[in-house]
Amino acid sequence: MSVPDTTAPAAGAAMPDALHPRHLIVRVLEVLAVIAVVVVAISALPGLDDVKHRLQGADPAWVSAVVIAELGSCAGYLLVFRATFCSQMSWALSYDIAMAELAANSLLPAGGAGGLALGVWALRQAGMPTRHIAHRTVAFFVVTSAANFFALIVVGVGVFIGIIAGRGSAVLSLVPAVVTAAGVMLVCLSPRLLRTLGERGAGGDHQAAGRLRLGVRAGLKVAADGVDEAISLLRSHSTGVVIGSFAYMACDIAALGAAFAAVGQVPPVGTLVLGYLIGQLGNLIPVPGGIGGTEGALIGVFAIYGVSVPDATAAVLLYRLFQLLIPALLGAPAFVLLRRKLSRADQPAQVCAPLAVDVVQLPSPSGP
Repeated sequence: MSVPDTTAPAAGAAMPDALHPRHLIVRVLEVLAVIAVVVVAISALPGLDDVKHRLQGADPAWVSAVVIAELGSCAGYLLVFRATFCSQMSWALSYDIAMAELAANSLLPAGGAGGLALGVWALRQAGMPTRHIAHRTVAFFVVTSAANFFALIVVGVGVFIGIIAGRGSAVLSLVPAVVTAAGVMLVCLSPRLLRTLGERGAGGDHQAAGRLRLGVRAGLKVAADGVDEAISLLRSHSTGVVIGSFAYMACDIAALGAAFAAVGQVPPVGTLVLGYLIGQLGNLIPVPGGIGGTEGALIGVFAIYGVSVPDATAAVLLYRLFQLLIPALLGAPAFVLLRRKLSRADQPAQVCAPLAVDVVQLPSPSGP
């Protein structure tokens, strides 16, 4: 059972230093510098002629499709953000925070955590209760990852048994699906495991050690409650959560597929989806926007799946250009408007305060 959240929102809290405009400007310059280096390398280095010719001959219609698909992905992110945190929050405020988060994800070397940090700050400034933000931030991370997990399991098994086009090798299809399924089971069991770890960490006589244990226990409880809330949202078939998380992933995959069509041949759907989902792990490398790590991982994974390296390189570079550019173009003005709105408005997200006292009741697991 949960108790009402009596933690007051931290109105006036300082913006995280990494989100300060001067630091974001530096990140923009870093990203532009990397893009410039890539362009020069493709133009000047020997051995990249095939990639250069594919990019120079890119079909404008399919390039437009990349842009439209990325806009659809951003719309999915907005939908799942609002449905997860507070469906009573205004669409304008939801848009500003969600797009600013996406822009931060494109600029900060934090594997997506930069956007979440910005969202936490903005929601606190807007008056949303702290406990609700903490729980729903964890839930948001879980529900946006759930679509990827589900797709990898379904497509991996489908490719292995031959009902989805792709390389049917067990190592390249069934193994990723099984590993992902095991990860999903671990996530479902994690609330109980996290609470057990928190209880074992109780006690301690030394004052500093006691404070550390209390902090760890609180963090474990927040994580457990957040996963519970994510599972509850998914089990309730929340339209915004389900459709939004699926659109956020599916439109991004469609953008990559359109990029392949623009420069060459589109791989089989199973190869496209599995290559995308596994290759996106490169975004965890701590560089701004995952630049370098994501591209290298995607190209490497597609090469393993039998896609031509020049095709994969050209398509991934085209896709990543718009995957970074579209959120930045939408998020930069949204971030400016958000800061102005939060400095003038009287806690516009306070309408969501009653949500903080909602009790998430999940059926007790019947199995171990």
